[in-house]
Amino acid sequence: MNRVKDKIVLVTGASQGIGEAIARLFAEEGAFVVVTDVLDELGKKVAHSLKDKGCYLPLDVRYEKDWKQVYQFVKERFGHLDILVNNAGIMGLGDTFGPQDPEHASLESWRLIQAVNVEGMFLGCKYAISLMKEKGGSIINISSRSGIVGVPSVAAYAASKAAIRNHTKSVALYCAEQGYNIRCNSLHPAAILTPIWDPILKENSHLSPERLKKIEEGIPLGKMGEPIDVAYAALYFASHESKYITGAELIIDGGVLAGSASAPKAEKREEPL
Repeated sequence: MNRVKDKIVLVTGASQGIGEAIARLFAEEGAFVVVTDVLDELGKKVAHSLKDKGCYLPLDVRYEKDWKQVYQFVKERFGHLDILVNNAGIMGLGDTFGPQDPEHASLESWRLIQAVNVEGMFLGCKYAISLMKEKGGSIINISSRSGIVGVPSVAAYAASKAAIRNHTKSVALYCAEQGYNIRCNSLHPAAILTPIWDPILKENSHLSPERLKKIEEGIPLGKMGEPIDVAYAALYFASHESKYITGAELIIDGGVLAGSASAPKAEKREEPL
């Protein structure tokens, strides 16, 4: 307990899924969490449930004006930021986006995914550095297994997660060069059961056991992960326990990437993104 006691934490995309799990775990471990999202009602509920350990701010990570407002709030209320978790992101699945393969994806959908996933992460790092450089801190960027391998069915998403992986290392080296004592690391989840999977796993608003089974067939540990699995990894990168780790990446995927190169494919399976 108290692994991040009295730390000021900002989590983007914290209204549900991995972001919510991170916000809740960090609050349990003694931090004050600034919950941010574009889903205001859900975000407010999460922050309210944290009681005196959290508050909510609306934040569309695509827009620098939103980041400036969040920066000003944190600066005036706390004076600094200890931990940033750049979690907000979209996959680009669903009817509104259209196909996401390299041949048929639209430029509009490509740009939207990059704006949320990459530019949002870039802006988060930019403003966090300013808030952290006097006292030090930890930036944790949520990438994906898809940032390490190609995924033809969601090409824009995969490209965005690869950019997050690489920019994490640039930020880590820059902060080290400047003597800021800011560490920056990336997490690479895959096959974590969150609402982002709804377009794949649900039929008529209900979870499809058949579709879930197909996904789990491609996972060495035989089951989907939970948001808390990623939250504990984020807690490690946020805590003093990882004080000598920067520019690193941690894969949380049930063993998918470890065996993907040689795994037999008797039939077409869904990619455990």
